[in-house]
Amino acid sequence: MQFDVVTLFPELFVPFLTTGITRRAFESGQVKVKLTNPRDFAEGNYRRVDDRPFGGGPGMVMMAQPLSQCVTRLRAERADNPPVVLFSPTGQPLTHAMVTRWANSQGAVLLCGRYEGLDQRFIDAHVTEQISLGDFVLSGGEIAAMALLDAVARLQPGVLSDAESHAQDSFNPALDGLLDCPHYTRPEVWQGRAVPEVLLSGHHLHIERWRRDQRLALTARLRPDLIRLARQTARLTAQDELVLAGL
Repeated sequence: MQFDVVTLFPELFVPFLTTGITRRAFESGQVKVKLTNPRDFAEGNYRRVDDRPFGGGPGMVMMAQPLSQCVTRLRAERADNPPVVLFSPTGQPLTHAMVTRWANSQGAVLLCGRYEGLDQRFIDAHVTEQISLGDFVLSGGEIAAMALLDAVARLQPGVLSDAESHAQDSFNPALDGLLDCPHYTRPEVWQGRAVPEVLLSGHHLHIERWRRDQRLALTARLRPDLIRLARQTARLTAQDELVLAGL
């Protein structure tokens, strides 16, 4: 798969693509990332990509023409006619299901906006999907693009040391969409706090039941909407419901 990232600051991606465990996906070519600066498609000596908004107001707006030429060129260079994704506060919140879909796709053109936003005419003409990281505003779409790329990269075969690691992530269908349980490591007692005895028992059935109970309790307390969804989709067992009833 290939992601063409359109950004005014391609240098921000260099350390991201070359450090950490997900670099394996980028170095191997499992997830190809191409960085393109829309300023290269702007006209004039100053290569301007932004201008003041019609109607007045603070800030600047990214111009339609340089972005249009940039995206048109990138899509023409690819045979798969990739979708064009804009990271924006008005987009759909990024979820595990969306990440999984992108992880099994051919990729996309990722637009990292800046300033007050993009000329709406460009969005109407070219953007096929908008994604948000949540109900807050970033100074640009680069961090959001990195979040998507990181989440996609770690789902690729061979990227994580343990192939089953991501199956135990929060929100994963393997956990019925619940939050993950607490984890512990050495020493057995730290600052007077002991590891739960069940984790030291070696009894795998009891350990798995404890972990399931912890996931249910944590999700019910922090994300009750996920409990409702699991219940609606018949993912909760009778034992699960007893645990929830006893909280």
